[in-house]
Amino acid sequence: MTGKRMDQLQVGDVAEFAKTVTETDIYLYAGITGDFNPAHVNEAYAKNTFFKTRIAHGMLTAGFISAIIANQLPGPGTIYMKQELSFLAPVRIGDTITARVEVLELLAEKNRVRLKTTCSNQDGV
Repeated sequence: MTGKRMDQLQVGDVAEFAKTVTETDIYLYAGITGDFNPAHVNEAYAKNTFFKTRIAHGMLTAGFISAIIANQLPGPGTIYMKQELSFLAPVRIGDTITARVEVLELLAEKNRVRLKTTCSNQDGV
């Protein structure tokens, strides 16, 4: 686990985390959160949806951003205060997702940082 103190951060600092999403990840997330939407956990159901297969929970993917914020940038001790999310494409089993966090603004007087966060798959989507 690494991280930076406020006085070490610079606009433009970037950190990334990549993970291949597995069926086990989806079932574990469903169990932890109680979100058993059949679009995530029931292949027979999911085949009849717009996506034609099971997809990962959007918040599972958003959790990859949280991993960066907690462990790398800014890092340990960071208090996550706000985030706005848009889910632009489904995440499927076997997709390798790269989460990216970039420092956009330093608000030293408030001890806060504004970040840009994105997740993309192996195809850049």
